[in-house]
Amino acid sequence: MDIATLFDVRGKRALVTGGSGGIGYMIAEGLVRAGVEVWICSRKEADIKAAAEKLSALGTAHAIAADLSGEEGLQKVADELNAAGPLHILVNNAGATWGAKLDGFPRKGFEKVMNLNVTAPFELTKLLLPALRAAATAEDPARVINIASIDGLKVPRWESYPYSASKAGIIHLSRHMGKFLAAEDISVNVIAPGFFPSKMTAAVVDFDDAEAMDAVASPLGHRAGRPEDIAAGVIYLTSRAGAWLSGVVLPISGGMATLD
Repeated sequence: MDIATLFDVRGKRALVTGGSGGIGYMIAEGLVRAGVEVWICSRKEADIKAAAEKLSALGTAHAIAADLSGEEGLQKVADELNAAGPLHILVNNAGATWGAKLDGFPRKGFEKVMNLNVTAPFELTKLLLPALRAAATAEDPARVINIASIDGLKVPRWESYPYSASKAGIIHLSRHMGKFLAAEDISVNVIAPGFFPSKMTAAVVDFDDAEAMDAVASPLGHRAGRPEDIAAGVIYLTSRAGAWLSGVVLPISGGMATLD
C-alpha cells in the first residue's frame, strides 16, 4: 500500500472533449498539472488553440479543432488519437443544453442536445477503442469518464428537458458500457457535477449575485464548484486509487444529490 503514489497519474495520456473552457478546461488543467499528456478538443479552432497554449505553460497539451456533433469531427479526433498511441484516459465532457416551454419545445433543440450529450460520447468511445485497448492492463485499466450532471439525478428548476434526459441517459449508458468493457480492462465511470462557472451555467445562474446563489445553494455551502473540486474527482477515478471502480456515479455538487 504505497500511499505516496496512490493518486499518481504521471506519464498517462488523456483526451478531454469540450476542453476549451468551463469544466473541460478545469479537468484538462488538473491533469496537465498532475503530469498527464493531454489532448483537448472543441469546435472553435481559435478557442481550443488558445486553451492548449495556456495549458502548455503547465505541461504537455495538444489541441484538436473538431465538431463532435457529426461523423467527420468524431473521426478526425479518433484518427489523431489512435495514431498517437495508447490512450489511458478519455473524458467525454463536450455537451449542449436547450431550454424552452414544453408546448413550444423545438424538435431540433431536443435532437441536438441528445446527439451531442449521448450519441457523441458513445460513438467517440467506440472509435477510440484501439487506443484505449493499447493502454489497458489488468492492474491499471484504461479509464473512460463521462461527464453527466446533477440534473441527471434530480429534476432541475428549469425546463431543459433534453439536457436532464440526456444526462440521465449517459449515466445508464455508462453503466451498460462498463459492464461489457470490463472484460477488456476498460472501466467506465461518471461524474455528475453541480454548478461550476461556465458559459452554459452562466445562462441560468449569476455566480456573482448572492441572491441567485442562494436559490441554487448546495448543502455544503453557497458557492460554485472550483477547479480543484472537479480535477480531484477525475484524478481519483484515473489513478491507482480508482483502478477497481466501474459503473460508479460520483456527484461533485456540494451535496445537491441529497436534495429532492
